[in-house]
Amino acid sequence: MGSQLLSTVERREVLPESYIRPEFDRPRLAEVTTDSDVPLIDLASPDKQRVIDQIGLACRTYGFFQVINHGIEEELLEKMMAVGLQFFRLPPAEKEKLYSDEPSKKIRLSTSFNVRKETVHNWRDYLRLHCHPLE
Repeated sequence: MGSQLLSTVERREVLPESYIRPEFDRPRLAEVTTDSDVPLIDLASPDKQRVIDQIGLACRTYGFFQVINHGIEEELLEKMMAVGLQFFRLPPAEKEKLYSDEPSKKIRLSTSFNVRKETVHNWRDYLRLHCHPLE
């Protein structure tokens, strides 16, 4: 089943039909405004209620935000990115060992959100690792 993974295919000449959204369901880029003021949330702020309010406003207004002073060391972030890159550069046969289209699996490599139920898939591969509870 891993043959569904985008990262295992060397080259595609044609976009698979299952990845083409109907025109009415595509983003309307002409309606998108460019805004470089992505909400920036400082998690080290002593005013925790203000941080909570900022997160709520950012979610309602933008749907995302950037955080600073989160306490995660830069070195750890770089190591995590390196491990992720290392994984996705593995040979297809190695990656396919973790492939699953079962959404309830705690560790799985897959593409899209729910390959079994979607009518149109998202163009991505991802490795999902549930880390809580730790056992």
